[in-house]
Amino acid sequence: MSQGSPDHADHADQDRPDLVVVGSGFFGLTVAERCATELGLKVLVIERRYHLGGNAYSEIDEETGIEVHKYGTHLFHTSNKRVWDYVNRFTDFTNYQHRVFAKYQGQVYSFPMNLALINQFFGKAHTPDEARALIAEQSSEIATEDATNLEEKAISLIGRPLYEAFVKGYTAKQWQTDPKELSADIITRLPVRYTFDNRYFNDTYEGLPVDGYTAWLTRMADHPNIEVRVDTDWFDVQDEFKGLVPVVYTGPVDEYFDNCEGRLSWRTVDLEQETVDVDDYQGTGVVNANDQDVPWTRVLEFKHLHPERTYLPGKSIVVHEYSRFAEDDDEPYYPINTAEDRAKLLKYRDLAKKEPLVLFGGRLGTYKYLDMHMAIGSALSMYDNKLKPHFADGVPLTSGGVDE
Repeated sequence: MSQGSPDHADHADQDRPDLVVVGSGFFGLTVAERCATELGLKVLVIERRYHLGGNAYSEIDEETGIEVHKYGTHLFHTSNKRVWDYVNRFTDFTNYQHRVFAKYQGQVYSFPMNLALINQFFGKAHTPDEARALIAEQSSEIATEDATNLEEKAISLIGRPLYEAFVKGYTAKQWQTDPKELSADIITRLPVRYTFDNRYFNDTYEGLPVDGYTAWLTRMADHPNIEVRVDTDWFDVQDEFKGLVPVVYTGPVDEYFDNCEGRLSWRTVDLEQETVDVDDYQGTGVVNANDQDVPWTRVLEFKHLHPERTYLPGKSIVVHEYSRFAEDDDEPYYPINTAEDRAKLLKYRDLAKKEPLVLFGGRLGTYKYLDMHMAIGSALSMYDNKLKPHFADGVPLTSGGVDE
């Protein structure tokens, strides 16, 4: 060290953590918890927001007692038993099963598209075989292999009537783009169930944390070896750690490299929250707005996520959700993933491999939309394959880690 005495240098080394995790979402907290609990490492978690938990953060509204998901509705589901067993160390789950409804031209339909929606929309009772034949006939207008854009691809899968009612307007709002201008690759399939099953997810395990997301996330970080610093920007403190200790970075990969290859593009959402003077505003947690002339994409009502709780009578909290392109200061949600984005990402992956002692993970660090269970599973894989071998067995840390 060029400054100070050897004693000061030794003291600085003693105070330095074994691992720095940038970002306290599910990916970062899973890495931190595993390294602290299993390997006894001293872990510093750096979080630029005022709270831990990333976009899964929730808080209880003081007036109504309703748990509000501050960054949109978060619903836990997985078929990965290892992930399910892991998360159950920190929280119990309710038996909540998510169901979504879709509003179109003044009527509300069961969603995803199923036998109930088909019967209601076409005004006639169909057997499963009759419904299959109907959709097959309507979708025969365009062959899937001939589809050149999202609209044609969707029509080739479900037919024009269902596309125009339940895909066209919603997609145009989600992407701020006419579906004729969107790539056919955006949709690989549009599931239609030929039963009355209206459960939104098909996973083996599903539920919501009994006492909320923030309680769950706080328990993950509640370890004597873990320090969480909120309101701290990694780029303000990086010189204290870069090249000196391993870093798991879960922020935007382009921002890490000062956008040197150009910014990656994202969608974001605006959430307009209001407290309404009714016990029940819409009868369910999520209602999609499929009419193109309705500006929001969906309406959220959080009290329906926890019907087992007691709430202040006569009040509910409703959030209207709007989708748009993310600007520089917006919270990124969904990667747009254009050909230009993919070309930039490859360049950032090459840079990541050359960055000493840094692993990139999570939704922002990999430029992938990851559900919560996917982020946790990916973090457990990074722990198994990179962090544990390095810290426990002395295997050199190979930088990068940005998923292909």
